[in-house]
Amino acid sequence: MSLMRQSSFNRASPPQMTSIPYASLPRQQRPLPARVHLQRWHGGQQQVILGRSRKIEKLEIGGRSFLNGPFKGGRAPQAMAYEKPEMFPEFETDTYADKEKMLANYVPVFVMLPLDVVSVDNTLNKPEELRKRLKHLRNADVDGVMVDVWWGIVEGKGPKLYDWSAYKDLFRMVQEEGLKLQAIMSFHNCVEGTVNIPMPPWILEVGKSNPDIYYTNRRGTRNQEYLTIGVDNQPIFQERTAVEVYRDFMKSFRENMADFLDAGVITDVEVGLGPSGELRYPSYPEAQGWVFPGIGEFQCYDKYMKRDFKEAATVAGHPEWDLPDDAGEYNSSPKSIKFFAAKGTYLMNSGKFFLTWYSNKLIMHGDQILDAANEGFLGCKVKIVAKATGIHWWYQDDSHAAELTAGYYNLNDRDGYRPIARMLARHDAILNFTCAEMINSEQIKMAMSGAEELVQQVFSAAWREGIEVACENALSRYDRRGYNQILRNSRPQGIDRSGKPQRRVFAMTYLRLSDELLKMVNFRIFRTFVRRMHAHQDYCPDPWKYYKPITAMQRSKAATPMDKILEATEPTPPYSFDPETDTSVGGAYAEIIDTLFGLFD
Repeated sequence: MSLMRQSSFNRASPPQMTSIPYASLPRQQRPLPARVHLQRWHGGQQQVILGRSRKIEKLEIGGRSFLNGPFKGGRAPQAMAYEKPEMFPEFETDTYADKEKMLANYVPVFVMLPLDVVSVDNTLNKPEELRKRLKHLRNADVDGVMVDVWWGIVEGKGPKLYDWSAYKDLFRMVQEEGLKLQAIMSFHNCVEGTVNIPMPPWILEVGKSNPDIYYTNRRGTRNQEYLTIGVDNQPIFQERTAVEVYRDFMKSFRENMADFLDAGVITDVEVGLGPSGELRYPSYPEAQGWVFPGIGEFQCYDKYMKRDFKEAATVAGHPEWDLPDDAGEYNSSPKSIKFFAAKGTYLMNSGKFFLTWYSNKLIMHGDQILDAANEGFLGCKVKIVAKATGIHWWYQDDSHAAELTAGYYNLNDRDGYRPIARMLARHDAILNFTCAEMINSEQIKMAMSGAEELVQQVFSAAWREGIEVACENALSRYDRRGYNQILRNSRPQGIDRSGKPQRRVFAMTYLRLSDELLKMVNFRIFRTFVRRMHAHQDYCPDPWKYYKPITAMQRSKAATPMDKILEATEPTPPYSFDPETDTSVGGAYAEIIDTLFGLFD
């Protein structure tokens, strides 16, 4: 049987399905740049013909894995799957000059490795299986992988007792498989599914006698995901402050991973700045009962933050002001809560003062730690990255309640993200933002989600401040609609055949390498997605060729005064985004073919 996949530039007619004998199957007759995807299962071999290149990889008939994923039952198909050439005439590159111009549209794709790729006992998890999976990614032209470097694992034996051995083994394997690496300095804990990676035991010991080192809500419930901002400059960790602890960890990383940094294997260092590594407060912890789309709770009731707020209010001439006691609970909705209701506390002088203080503390926290990171990686050819998360629920409510509890003081008449971008600009840091795959219509109406507008606002804020933007999907997606949304956000004005597009993201990181991703149909779509992110160009290992060079890190500029940072709160219209991508991975007709392929999965 032959399956003809429809081009996204010719959606008018349904896919043609024709049965053809083996002897009459087409060969490599079509000239470049038409892209032919040809698969044959015959004699235990799989042939994949792409244009004029050929890859042959062993396929065991009867259920073993092959390039596009495993057959999990039944017999391997003996027919040929022949896909119609993917014709994108405006993206064809007949000359070297054309190819250079098209490479200017290239967006590298990274894939997050499993959270426990290095186990809690500091060993590489299932190395043989991991190597096979890395090969799958490389064969799909993926540029690299992202990995959490867990503080609780590396410095678990005691203060300044770092053990990098498992991560060295991992990085060496990544290098051997021809992939690049994004390393996350993960100063938070991880409790997800069966994975449980705490902060270092010696930190937890401090917390037993002084629980105020953790974020705390109004009822006094502690959150052990990440140390509170209140201890950033408190020398209570073996006579070191939290910022000094983070600084020393990053310096040790640089010293021990110098070979990988010098070789250009490590391209980005994402600095953990809060729960899940994100610059935010842990305002919506599922472990404490939060359920989407609850507004969350403010997390500033530890003794250090309470004292800091009281001092700030006194200096402002209002010693009577206190932290909010009318902001509801995790699963409240804005309209029912005094603080967030129409004409609520958040619009009063006391509320505005609190929200400014709360969000400013977050910016100052990020600034301090990024300054330490910049100092630690000075001279390295690597980019520093800070991650913010897409709090998209209640975005279309006037209060933006869920954003406010997370520390993003963003309202219809106040930009809460551009001040963050302005702070990042002094460090030449990249802003990595989540929820690039989300579509408003997919969210429940009561959540008043504005994921699409939020991405547009945040990306525009960063670009206006002259910094790069990277993106991630917030939730695992394997469907074409989600991929198309990522493509649209990655190049908001589409591909520019004449050279560099108006705007594009620095890189996209896909959540996450898993059994589900490697299923035949899912991985087949993912390969197509990677090709589209690469602007239909072959894998390019040199970022200079796609105009995203990584140069030696320079020292951060002088600190920006807070009043200068806050000038960026003045709202400005976001840049325009095209309604849909010009490099679609396919739609409804393609999904029919996916279903047919899924019969063999």
